[in-house]
Amino acid sequence: MRLRRRIALAAMALMLVAGCSSKTESPTAWVEDEVTFVADGLTIHGTYRHQHGNQQMPAALLISESGRTDRNGDNNVAGPIGNMRQLAGYLSDHGVASLRYDKVGTGQTGIGPYKDHPADVGSAVYTVGAKAAVRFLAGQSGTDKDRISVYALGEGTVHAMALADDTSPGAPKVHSLGLLQPLAGRYLDLVSSRVRNDVAAAVKGGQKTQVQADQTIGAWDAAVAQARTTGAVPDKLPDGLSSILNPGNVKAVVETDAIDPLTLAAAIPAATPVLLTCSDSDGQAKCTDMKPLLDALEHTSLSLVTLNGVNHVLRDDPTDNIAAYSKPAPLSPQLTAALDGFVTK
Repeated sequence: MRLRRRIALAAMALMLVAGCSSKTESPTAWVEDEVTFVADGLTIHGTYRHQHGNQQMPAALLISESGRTDRNGDNNVAGPIGNMRQLAGYLSDHGVASLRYDKVGTGQTGIGPYKDHPADVGSAVYTVGAKAAVRFLAGQSGTDKDRISVYALGEGTVHAMALADDTSPGAPKVHSLGLLQPLAGRYLDLVSSRVRNDVAAAVKGGQKTQVQADQTIGAWDAAVAQARTTGAVPDKLPDGLSSILNPGNVKAVVETDAIDPLTLAAAIPAATPVLLTCSDSDGQAKCTDMKPLLDALEHTSLSLVTLNGVNHVLRDDPTDNIAAYSKPAPLSPQLTAALDGFVTK
């Protein structure tokens, strides 16, 4: 079904490029164009969802979660999640065009010029990609340049805040920010907290002994210290923790860990509309951990939305089980209700 849909959308885009149109096509129909733009020598592929024609309207840049997560929110660990595709659909239903894109190492973008040195792909490369993306969006004839918003999930919120702080020549003004389940502190501190919670739950449930738990925590803490001081980590960590921190991603993780979201938040222009979501079920963005970030955002026009039983990929699932992230489900109605009042600000 997805393949048929992609073929149909591609065919529609080709018709538009050729100057053809269907007699039955509504002038307000939404189309998805395959687009490319360049960021520091890397050709980035994305989807520009907009109304047929060139009428100006609000537009949003969508930035996916950390690591190898593509334009739709799919990644190599959790599988085909599709939450960013769903967010684009929600926004178009509310009159907002959008651009979502395959970050370096994902989808059609691939690794590009980093093929021979993939370890050089760090947080700075992702930020450069995001800056190129928002400039591309601002350059579209259908974009109302006074109504550009950025919506990002998880670690992607770091790059979103960097866009709002960007004062370099030619940088478009970001009207509003959607910080969905953001990092509330340094990346490795947040991951370490989750590792401790997961290990404690395993001991309580009888899956681990306390000795085994102490060994796992000790190995993880040592790896974090090594990463922060030398930029290297062991080839293998216990309990699958190498999927989070390994020699292949340590540069990106350390660069992300070095960024303080509180500093970025404090630099966002005053009175900028900001929507921040957190959840009692999200091990990476618990509401109880958000106070420092909320304090850093107090100069903005902040809307805090506390979600209940919503997982990290924005769906109703109080278990926040990564294995269930790709299970087909709509975006949480709690989230869309919050967005209903925010998209018009």
